[in-house]
Amino acid sequence: MKLSEATWDKINVLFPTAEQQAVADFLVAECGNNLPFCENSDERALERIRFAVLKLSNGNLSELQRWVGEAQVDWRDVLMAAGFGRSLTAHTKWRL
Repeated sequence: MKLSEATWDKINVLFPTAEQQAVADFLVAECGNNLPFCENSDERALERIRFAVLKLSNGNLSELQRWVGEAQVDWRDVLMAAGFGRSLTAHTKWRL
C-alpha cells in the first residue's frame, strides 16, 4: 500500500525533511489496510483516516504514533477528534 500524493503533501508540510520518510513508512505499515474494516481500501480511501492522524499529530512523531494507535482500535474516534467525523469530505477541506 502506498500513500496518495495528497497525503505526501500533508507530510511534507507538517514534518521536517529528516522525518518525512519515516512518517510515510509508518503510515504505510501501521495506518493502512490493517485498520479495522479497511482491508479493501486503497490509498485514496485511506486519506480521511491518514489526514486525521496527521492533523492530530501537529507534526510531532510521538503524537502521530499515539493517534495511529487510537485508529488501530477505532478509527472513528480519530475522525471525530480531528473534526472529520460528520462529513465524508471534511478532510479534503483541511488546510495547513
